[in-house]
This record gives sequence, C-alpha cells and structure tokens, in this order.
Amino acid sequence: MEHKHIYDKSGKQLCCTLEEKINSVANKNLKKGNKEAGCCATNEPIFKNVKTHGDDHDHSIGDDNMFKVFLPAVISFVLLGLAINFDHFFPQTWFTDWVRISWYILAYLPVGFPVLKEAIGSISKGEVFSEFLLMSIATIGAFAIGEYPEGVAVMLFYTIGEVFQTLAVTKAKANIKTLLDLRPDEVTILLNNQTKTIKAEDANIGDIIQLKAGEKLGLDGTLISENATFNSSALTGESKPDTKLKGETVLAGMINLNKISEVTVTTAYTDSKLSKILQLVQDATSQKAPTELFIRKFAKIYTPFVVLLATLICIIPYFFVDSYIFSQWLYRALVFLVISCPCALVISIPLGYFGGIGAASKNGILFKGGNFLDIIATIKNVVMDKTGTMTEGVFKVQEVNLKPEFNKTEMLQMANALENQSTHPIATAIHNFVGEVDNTIELKNVEEFPGHGLKAHINGKELLVGNLKLMDMFSIEYNIDPTTIVYTLIAIAYDQKFVGFLTIADSIKEDAQITINKLKALGVKTTMLSGDKNTVVQFVAQQLGIAHAFGDLLPEDKVNKVREIMAKSGSVAFVGDGVNDAPVVALSSVGIAMGGLGSDATIETADVVIQDDMPSKIPMAIKIGKQTKRIVWQNITMAFLIKGIVLALGAGGLATMWEAVFADVGVALLAILNAIRIQKMKF
Repeated sequence: MEHKHIYDKSGKQLCCTLEEKINSVANKNLKKGNKEAGCCATNEPIFKNVKTHGDDHDHSIGDDNMFKVFLPAVISFVLLGLAINFDHFFPQTWFTDWVRISWYILAYLPVGFPVLKEAIGSISKGEVFSEFLLMSIATIGAFAIGEYPEGVAVMLFYTIGEVFQTLAVTKAKANIKTLLDLRPDEVTILLNNQTKTIKAEDANIGDIIQLKAGEKLGLDGTLISENATFNSSALTGESKPDTKLKGETVLAGMINLNKISEVTVTTAYTDSKLSKILQLVQDATSQKAPTELFIRKFAKIYTPFVVLLATLICIIPYFFVDSYIFSQWLYRALVFLVISCPCALVISIPLGYFGGIGAASKNGILFKGGNFLDIIATIKNVVMDKTGTMTEGVFKVQEVNLKPEFNKTEMLQMANALENQSTHPIATAIHNFVGEVDNTIELKNVEEFPGHGLKAHINGKELLVGNLKLMDMFSIEYNIDPTTIVYTLIAIAYDQKFVGFLTIADSIKEDAQITINKLKALGVKTTMLSGDKNTVVQFVAQQLGIAHAFGDLLPEDKVNKVREIMAKSGSVAFVGDGVNDAPVVALSSVGIAMGGLGSDATIETADVVIQDDMPSKIPMAIKIGKQTKRIVWQNITMAFLIKGIVLALGAGGLATMWEAVFADVGVALLAILNAIRIQKMKF
C-alpha cells in the first residue's frame, strides 16, 4: 500500500506515515512552531519530575516524602517563636545577644539553606537573577542590619508557600496520574484450552484473553463472547456501563463487570489506545502556553531590573537626602526586593494550565499541551466531519436495488469481496449485510479512489463499487436521479455495465443536538463537511440545526473549505475521526480527534483527543479552555496590581518587611488557591 505522509501547515513533510504507529507527539511541536523537540522525539514523562518554576527543584511528592516537606517549616516556626520570646526568659547581655542571634540563625537555616543552595546552583548554571537570589539577598541583608525576625519570616513564609505549591501540584496532577495505573501489567490468555498468565507486553496479536468479572483489560481487542458489560469510566469519564456485543471493539483500561468474557487481541501493547493516551498525557505539559512562555521571558528581564532598582533605592538618596541613614535605605531596598519576587507568576500560571489539563482529562478530554487550552478558548468556528463525529459511524444496508438480469447473490458476494479490502464504515456495513467473504473470488489489480470507491478485476472483467462519481469517472451510464434518494448510495458496475445500487444509512449520535445547542450558546458558528452524499449531509444538518453543510467532498475539498473559513473568520477547530481527516486536522487552528475508534493518524495529528467519541465534549473543551485562560489572567492581574501598590509603598518607606512578605508569599498563595479552583468546577 502506498504510504500517505502527514504534512505540517507550511507543507513540510513530517516523519510519520498514516500507516505507521506513531510513538510520540513530536509532529505537534513542528506543527505549532515549537522547535524544542525534533520529529519523533522522545520526551521524559512529566510525572518523573514536575517543575513549575522553570528551575531544577522538584515539586512532586511521594508518599514517604510528605513529612519531609512540612518538617523544615515546622522546625523554623518553633525556633523563630523561641527566638522572639528569648528576651522574656533571659536578661539582655552581650552573651545573651549572641545566643539570641544564634537562635535566629538556627531558625533561618532549615528554610533558608535550601534557598541559598538553589541560588548558588542557579548562578553556577548562568541563571544569576533568579527568585532564589532575590530572597537570599533580602534575608541576608535583613540579618546584616539587625532585622533578624523579619529575615527568618521571609524565608519561613516563602517555604510555606512552597509547601502549598507542592500540595497544589500534587492535587492538580492526581486526575492525570491515575491514568498511569489503568493498564494492568499481566493478562490471562487461553492456550490449548488452558489459561496462562503472562505480561501484557508479551501478548501477541491474535491471542485470546480471558477476562474475569472485575478484571481490567490490558490490550485493545475484539469481543468474541456473545456480549459483555464494561466500565469504561477511566477512559471516557462516563460512569454509565457500556454493553458490547460479539465482534465489537473493546479497549485497554475497560473493566469487565459481570461475567467471564473472552477477547481477541487486535493491537500490540505499545500501540493500544490506552498506551497512546498515556503518552499524550505525559507529553502534555511540555507544550507551554504563549502566556506561560511570555511570563518566563518577562521574569528573566524583570528580575535583574528590580535588582538594579533596589540598588538605586539604597544608593541614590545618599546624594539628595541630608539625613541619609544607610541601614534605613538598605531596609527599603530589601523590602523592595522581597515584594518584587515573581513567585506568584512563575508558580501559579503553569499550575493553572496544569490544572486545566487535569480537569479536561478527568472528563475524558486530552489536551496535548497548555498552548491548546489558550487557542481553543478563542475559537469562533467549529467545523466537523459527519460520519463518526456527529453520527454513530455504524452503517446499515437499507435497500438493495439490482437489475434483474444480474445474479443478486453473485454480485453481492463480489462487492463484499472487494469492500473487504477497505476499512471504511460502508465496507463494514456491506460485510455485515452479505456475510462471510467468498474466498474463491479472486481479485486482481485492486485500486482505491479516495472519496469515490474501489476497483478490481474479477474473471478478467472490471468491477466497480462506490458512489456515482466513480461511475462517472469510468463513463458508466446509469438512470438514477440521486436527489430522489436521501440515504447514502453505493453503486455497482461490472464489465462496463451498471448493475444497480445499495442504500446505506447512519444514525445521529444521542448528544449531537445538545452539542450544537451548546456551541450556539457559546457564540460558536458550526459547519459540517463530509465526503458522504450531499442529500444525506443536508438531511443531518437540517435535523441538527447546522446552518452550513457541504457533502460530496474529497479530502482535499475539506482542506480547501477549512482554508476558506480560516481566511474569513480566523481561528477554526476541526473535529474528525477518519484517516482522511488527518490533513485538515493538521491544517486547523485546533485539531480535535474522536479518540475512541478514531484512526491513529488523526489522533496523533490532533491537538485535542475526545476519548469517548461524544461530540458534547467539544463545547466542554472550549469551556475548560476559557476558564483556564480566565484564571491565569486573574492571577497575572492580581499579582501585578498588589505588587505594584506595595512596591510603591516600600520605595517610599511606608511598607515593612511584613507587607513585603504578603505581597510575595501571600499573593502566591492566593494565586495557587485560585489556580486549583478549576479542578472543582463542573463543565
């Protein structure tokens, strides 16, 4: 089979073909202009080391580290309390003064030493002006001018802020991290009517898995039992039991509910939908949102600038103030440094995006990065495919109309044999209607015409199965008025003669109407594009209230239509599931794939994956994006506003170190609490 490559928006060919199982989302880095990762690059899992400052210290908590996180702050708090009350217990002498100072130093070390260490580490790596340097200069300076309690308090409250941040990060990633436990390590397979437990990764395609009630499926497969009921909430976010019938697809991560079932493995362990989901989630936070990238760049300029200002605040008054006292102006400069620390921004903004990704994952929506949360929040046009997106994608033959001079059984068997060469839902419908393929039928020169149909030679004669455009392509005469037939029409021609046609129908998804209504409520315009017959497309569009719908489109026609909409209206989200949707998914501002039964190519090319194929998750994804962006900008506004006010007060000598601590750590805590709100929201 000829390989069809994926291309980015500039026309550059990406490394992975549609037929290959893609092992990374590096094509998205190229597509969206992220140059940090090359094609098919391998990324480290985000859960190995979660960094939210852009520095090297770790904010992930293991079960055995919880005590260690709180211990330094507790020790420092107790020692600080003793040091402050030292004078109540001992008379003030030169000896007790040194003892009291020693107590303050002891109180400082548990919380201050890690920060001093980070500051030295950052400087050694060339990152001189970090938040750690600001805190170190401010607190050491406070000790130098005798403000011991305030010096310790700055570091103590900073550490408390770090503790809250750590707890917030742990909570934010909990919704995502649970996915890592979905895939069982072992499966039970049947060999010669005997059960054998093996590692899931050692199972081969074609093996039969025996799944007991309550067990979790380890690989994708096809159900060979008559029926079975599964809990798929871990994959889809929906708690409703899902009953599968014999021959239907079941996915890794589903839990068998009521009886022993058997499943034939159809996909390798590393290529299962769940494996791909886990990889997408693990790669998600490596994609930084523009706002987050801007704040990081801003902090690199902002921090040295405030250090310069603090220095000037301390020195310049010497030349203009008659009663200049160095310690007084140094104190103001130190207050200014503490206030100006950008902790609230560099902590809360990535945490906001991380929380957005977690909230979406909890609802069965996978964002491949925080940048796509930003983009989807601005979407004003949603363009969607019909089959498998707004409709079930499960076709059934409604009518068979063949000319009497042809043997009906023979012609249907030949059409079935040819359609067996395709994975299109229409081919499945014909196969389900006709039955098993007659293996005595010998096909030669099989050729597929995308958007048209299939051609082959049988007994030296040409067989065509497809739409009427295929008949026109090969100059086959027919006496059908396609406008009189609502359903999808599949025509058959044999030996240059028109044999007749079948009609095939699909059903609209339960939540399709809800989807359109919610998108309209959000002010989003909807358009439907499909390669299906135009009368069918218009019929579905009319039922759902979609104003603009176009049928009889080839893959390149879909691309052109989306380009037209983007030229007129700007940003466009495209939703699809088939292999032929991959090019237009790549072209769109935000590509959304139906991930349950969607093609691997479309899932890998998309920016957002809806795990349960429910279109109602489209407006939900937009709402999550809007809410995430709103929270991020609330934090930015709050941080700049409060810091600006207290900076002015500090420079004028009206704010003490305690107000500085609030402007730094207090604002950071408020921003963190605001950022984690998104995980509690209902969408």
